[in-house]
Amino acid sequence: MSGGGNGQTLSQETKEEYVRVRKSDLDSLTTEVMQMKKFLPKVLNKDLKETVRKVKTAQAVVKHHEKEREQLRQQCLHLQSRLDASQRECQKEREEKLLLREQLWQSGAELQQQADFCSALGSATCSLLWSCSSSENAVAQWLADGKLPSFLGVAAQTLESFVDSLDAEVKTQTEDQNSLEHQFVLALAGTVTNIAAVPCGRNFLSSSAHDLLDTLMRLLEQMDSGVFPKLKVLMLMALYNVSISVNGLKHMSENPGLLPLIWTRMNDGDWEVCLHSLRLLQSVLLEKEAVLLFGSSLLEPELLACVTQLSSSNKPSLKQAAQQTLEDLHALQQKLECKRSSL
Repeated sequence: MSGGGNGQTLSQETKEEYVRVRKSDLDSLTTEVMQMKKFLPKVLNKDLKETVRKVKTAQAVVKHHEKEREQLRQQCLHLQSRLDASQRECQKEREEKLLLREQLWQSGAELQQQADFCSALGSATCSLLWSCSSSENAVAQWLADGKLPSFLGVAAQTLESFVDSLDAEVKTQTEDQNSLEHQFVLALAGTVTNIAAVPCGRNFLSSSAHDLLDTLMRLLEQMDSGVFPKLKVLMLMALYNVSISVNGLKHMSENPGLLPLIWTRMNDGDWEVCLHSLRLLQSVLLEKEAVLLFGSSLLEPELLACVTQLSSSNKPSLKQAAQQTLEDLHALQQKLECKRSSL
């Protein structure tokens, strides 16, 4: 059985190693193999290999580009998503802006109403205060109550704000003089003038309200000619009333702006403004210390010429004040000449 088994195994191996093929098929296969051996080296040359390499490279590039294109597509989708979100946010902000603009307009209208109300209230209140300030007892009571310093501070700030906001080229003088704001500042200036008209008030202004006096002098020099003459008159009257006090005139004389404002206002064009400027100049000329402080500045030819011109005014009170001022200036000139000759 062993021998039989080995024979059977050899027979199977023989069948696996050898295959029966027709001779014609074998010849044909042999011919094809020989042809391939002959022509294959010609086909598999360097050009083909280079082409294959390029194809592989191109395939890798295409694959890379596809990957980049996919990344760009994802980025595009992300940017589109952000754009949509930004557009929604922009639309929301636009709507909020429109709402805020409407609220701002409403607030502006309400603020204007409140400003008009405050102006009307301030004008009426200060008009009453102006009337009350004509009483010396009222001014004395204000000083006793300690309320006057805060009022004078508010008055100075209000007058300064009003003068700084003036625009004579845009607004007509008539419109401004009829406004509540103008009536308000007129009443403030009138109240200050009345306070300075009574001894206790004048003494207080001379000693404790230097900021107010400096503000009045600066604003008077700053204001344009022919604008708000009533306000200028009240401010000049207040300074004149203070100048009655020796301490008040001393402080005013130490301010380098006093003489320029007098000179400026004498050329204002409104005769009442010129009149009260002359009166303030007369007050300076009557005080020896002030005269010594200003010296020859009071005898400038331009100043003398201006006073001389006013002495020919057709307004009796202005003409008289100018003539009196000329007499004072000539007297001062003679004194200075006598001192020079004695030296």
